[in-house]
Amino acid sequence: MIQEGDQVLIWFEDDVTYLVQVMPNRKLGIHQGRPVELADLIGRPYGDWLDVENGRALLLEPTVEDHMMKARRESGIIYPKDAAVILMKLGIRSGSRVIEIGTGSGALTLALVQQVIPDGKVFTYDRREDFLSLAEANLNKASLVSYVELKKRIGNEPFGETEVDAVVSDVPEPWHEVEAIKASLKNGGRVAALNPTYNQIEKASDAFQKAGFVKIEAMEILVRGILPRLGKTRPEQRMIGHTEFLLFAVKPAS
Repeated sequence: MIQEGDQVLIWFEDDVTYLVQVMPNRKLGIHQGRPVELADLIGRPYGDWLDVENGRALLLEPTVEDHMMKARRESGIIYPKDAAVILMKLGIRSGSRVIEIGTGSGALTLALVQQVIPDGKVFTYDRREDFLSLAEANLNKASLVSYVELKKRIGNEPFGETEVDAVVSDVPEPWHEVEAIKASLKNGGRVAALNPTYNQIEKASDAFQKAGFVKIEAMEILVRGILPRLGKTRPEQRMIGHTEFLLFAVKPAS
């Protein structure tokens, strides 16, 4: 049942969505008629239909993808299509300890934290306090902030953690981070570096190789939606194309 303070994704049949926190005395302006009284959602089950003035909406429990795509942002975000591959390639699971370099708005942080709970921890670093504050607010909305340590970092100073399971780097010059990453990763630990250009991914690959990392591979994830219609199924005309190149590597025992 939906309770006061819960997050609810309100989905309309024209695929418009709203992510809201249910609070008394608060209204949600919608595109299909009069505003919704959020107090009216309390006590309803997730999956229930809500009648509105000019239609109806489905009340859903939000996923991590919903929180990522609805997060308030002041920087570019890592999309779910990339985040899913990062989680799989790095072997991140419940109990993992993960360093994230470049918190930004915290979209990828949300995905990392959801994967490591309840026994793991994400240590996320950024040089800008405003980004850390924004990420903290987004994590709070998803009730995940208690599994994260948000830290300000100056320059390329060493990280405060050692023997971590994985590191994710989302900064413009990851080649400057290689030694700090190597010092914090456990043997057999994995790293991902995310960059939008070929030149960046080439330079990062070279730096990891020279530092002794192995199993280096790079890829780009493209996802094209399909419109499933009886007798006329076809690809969607629009898609999210290039976002980031993903570079992966493993730290072996020396």
